[in-house]
Amino acid sequence: MASKTKQRVVNDSKKRIIINGFDMFTPNHLSFGQWRRKGDRSKDKRRDLTYWTDVAQILERGDVTSLFLADTFGQHDTYKRSAEPAVRTACQFPMGDPAVVVSAMAAVTKNLAFAITTSTSFESPFVVAKRFTTLDHLTNGRFGWNIVTSFKESAYESDQIGIKFVEHDKRYERADDYLRCLYKIWESSWADDALKEDAENEIYADFNRIRPIRHKSEVLDIKGPHILDPSPQRTPFLFQAGTSSAGMTFAATHAEGVFVSAPSPHILAPRVANIRATAAALGRDPQSIKIFAVITPIIGRTEEEAQAKYQEALNYTSTEGGLTFYSGNAGIDLSQYDLDKVITPEDVTVDGRIHSLVNSLKYHGNDLPAWTPRNIGKLISIGGNGPVPVGSVERVADIFEEWMDVADLDGFNVGYVTTPGSFEDLVDLLIPELRRRGRYAPKGEPVTLREKVFGKGQSRLRDDHVGSKYKYENYVEEDA
Repeated sequence: MASKTKQRVVNDSKKRIIINGFDMFTPNHLSFGQWRRKGDRSKDKRRDLTYWTDVAQILERGDVTSLFLADTFGQHDTYKRSAEPAVRTACQFPMGDPAVVVSAMAAVTKNLAFAITTSTSFESPFVVAKRFTTLDHLTNGRFGWNIVTSFKESAYESDQIGIKFVEHDKRYERADDYLRCLYKIWESSWADDALKEDAENEIYADFNRIRPIRHKSEVLDIKGPHILDPSPQRTPFLFQAGTSSAGMTFAATHAEGVFVSAPSPHILAPRVANIRATAAALGRDPQSIKIFAVITPIIGRTEEEAQAKYQEALNYTSTEGGLTFYSGNAGIDLSQYDLDKVITPEDVTVDGRIHSLVNSLKYHGNDLPAWTPRNIGKLISIGGNGPVPVGSVERVADIFEEWMDVADLDGFNVGYVTTPGSFEDLVDLLIPELRRRGRYAPKGEPVTLREKVFGKGQSRLRDDHVGSKYKYENYVEEDA
């Protein structure tokens, strides 16, 4: 192994791996039932701010790129046609607001960035613009947005939101319009020299260099200036997670980072190729879209140690929590089927679903068992929709490299089985091994999230990104 590691260190031809920590403001994110374990702090998330500051400092120590926080509205209520299993097993319920904890984590770190999930379906663009510009300022540009459109019907026609459910492709059409409105707010409203802070002449900002934006569409009717001066990135780094046909088009248009999930890299490879090809057709450099797969490794210093950790996780696994999660995301009530029935896309019963998850049911490679409720429960209950490699640090590093090569990835959103223990293994075991192999970047000076991904000096949107045409110097505003 020593000679093999040495050979990898001197091989600079391989793409370096970008790693984000992956978490959610809920007791169960992707490994269901583990909150019951002694030493796991998942229960602390909603009531103890030190959970978040401690995790942030662990990831900072390992030079992790960002902490990526998922979020959702509504409850998983497809399994058994009720939300009761989700509430009882804490399957992504209850759920806190990820935006609230970012400032606290930023205060105890200098390099770690933060990406949070927010929907385009429920809030005014001006509200989101103000919140995100504030966070980008307070983190010194270490902020990103995971754009979602929200697929759960329970999030719409309930007292939580109180609006009508919108069909899948229509949601992406509206999200495209929403983003173009936000580009106007973030990129067009303030000139770069509008903020003066001229104490001698009492000119804080130049009124003549700040203009109202106008955006009128089927859904939006917006007029006015951005209420806050531009932040270090202006537009936060943009993530997106849709890999349906409409989702891929949206990602190829707007996303700088795309989050994908599947239990096999062979499922992801054609999706990644499609995203890059669509981006190229839209005039973007296809390699400028950075694609991250979810993965939840169980790492040991030896194979035996890793297997022991895995067996301990199995002792606490909530199969019902996993089935509840899968049913809610796929739109298939698995409780109504025999445990050994092979599930197909035709078994979808509701419109609110993750299309890429359903499409994965078409895959029947030798690296995965048949898609039966029994096997789905085993696969999903630890690690959710992604793989769970178990092994020594060398073995897990091999798997990370294999996924990078097979699926043409740029990195991973690394989930946890237990927290903070899994994140400590990532930082103390895996990242040093990837660095020894030349697959992880050396530690650098503090920069914005966009610069972490694209290189120093690229804190603003790239010129080939659609948002660049809305920059103050490029965009001619419509008549008000």
